[in-house]
Amino acid sequence: MSDKKTALKPVKKAVKSASKSKAVALAPAPNPEGSLSRYLTDIRKFPMLEAQEEFELAKDYAKSGSTKSAHKLVTSHLRLVAKIAMGYRGYGLPIGEVISEGNVGLMRAVQKFDPDRGFRLATYAMWWIRASIQEYVLRSWSLVKIGTTAAQKKLFFNLRRLKGEINAIDGGTLNPSQVSDIAERLGVREDEVMSMEGRLSGDQSLNAPLRGGGDYGEEGGGEWQDWLEDESPDPETQIVEEDETNTRRAVLMQAMATLNPREREILTARRLTDPPETLEVLSHRHEVSRERIRQIEARAFEKLKAAMASAMASENELIIDGESAPH
Repeated sequence: MSDKKTALKPVKKAVKSASKSKAVALAPAPNPEGSLSRYLTDIRKFPMLEAQEEFELAKDYAKSGSTKSAHKLVTSHLRLVAKIAMGYRGYGLPIGEVISEGNVGLMRAVQKFDPDRGFRLATYAMWWIRASIQEYVLRSWSLVKIGTTAAQKKLFFNLRRLKGEINAIDGGTLNPSQVSDIAERLGVREDEVMSMEGRLSGDQSLNAPLRGGGDYGEEGGGEWQDWLEDESPDPETQIVEEDETNTRRAVLMQAMATLNPREREILTARRLTDPPETLEVLSHRHEVSRERIRQIEARAFEKLKAAMASAMASENELIIDGESAPH
């Protein structure tokens, strides 16, 4: 395999470097600063291979690592890469770079191709080409950072096609029935479809008018911001949470007072400090073994839990008595 990789180095260099004339002559590659139409014209000059010739070249490369054979196998399939890459023009990426990534996938396919299995290189290479291009698209889309599972990738690359099939490309936000249909076809959850749709749709102004009838304004549906839900807690919830936090803090302080100074210091150092102090440090400070520090910590923690449970029980009894007392 190392011989194969060595043999393909000149081909990789040729496909990736369009700045060197010799490399371009070996295997022209798309240059983002050059003419794509000229590149497409140039790759048509490489002849297509007959099945027997392709088989012999693949066997020669597999056996001897021949650079010449690898070069012919790669260049004869550059048109296949270009055709597949054109299907990814809708993602807003430079098509020359997309083709370059597809060429990398093609070279990996040539490296791994086994002609004895009985199928043509194009059939095998198309999977490597698509995989390489799709990985590049996912890396390049800043909005798609979590689409890494097989289901997410399938959703990412098929959502636009399915929207076209159900005539939802220009229909604004997907309606519930469309979301359900797409989720069922791709085997994903409906919330995943909505999440991916939001990321692929790009940013929208909060002042953009909603379509359809409604109770807001002359546009019929108001603006997007009219339907935003405030997820922050309401004042009543904030007061309850703050009161509960203060109660727990008071109970903790009361329970800590039941510990002796050494227990309180060790428990604070081990459980209430970030990062916690090590047993080694505390053993030197208190001039005892690390096992002794561990025992004191465990005992102090049990005493603290018991004291807090007792204090909370007393607090609950006071609340119940206060609520049941006559006014």
